[in-house]
This record gives sequence, structure tokens and C-alpha cells, in this order.
Amino acid sequence: MGNLIRHQLLRNPNVHFVGYMHPHPLIHRIDMKIQTRDGTTNPGDVLLEAIDDLTTECGQLQEKFDDAMSKFEEEEHGNTGRNM
Repeated sequence: MGNLIRHQLLRNPNVHFVGYMHPHPLIHRIDMKIQTRDGTTNPGDVLLEAIDDLTTECGQLQEKFDDAMSKFEEEEHGNTGRNM
């Protein structure tokens, strides 16, 4: 999860540096350091924007997957009916 958020943050031109640390596999926490270029951009706002963008991208991916699965299932049911 940390690497996914880090990559999304680095897409933002206002972000200069992003680092994260996952202290231990059994600890459900990620420590992040976000440094912006101009110093006036709030790192918290940049983080929220990145999370919103990832949420949107995941929704689009889910839609494409669902459409592809529906198409596949229709083709499978159509082929099964023809072979009988």
C-alpha cells in the first residue's frame, strides 16, 4: 500500500520527495514523509488528493473488469449453447 501511494504522490509535480516505512509486518501502520517543492503546498492536502485519485482509478479498473467479465460470460454461455 505504501509503494502505491508513494508512486501516486510522485506523479504530482508539486511533490519533491516521498519516503515511507512499514515498521513491522504485524503492525498495521505506514510512516510517510512528504516534501513539497514550494513549501506552500500542504503535504496533507497532497496526500488526500493522491488517495482520491487512487480511489477513482480503482473504480475505473473495477468497471473495466466487470465489463470484461460480463462480455466473457456472455461469450461462454453463447458458445456452450451452440455446441449442444
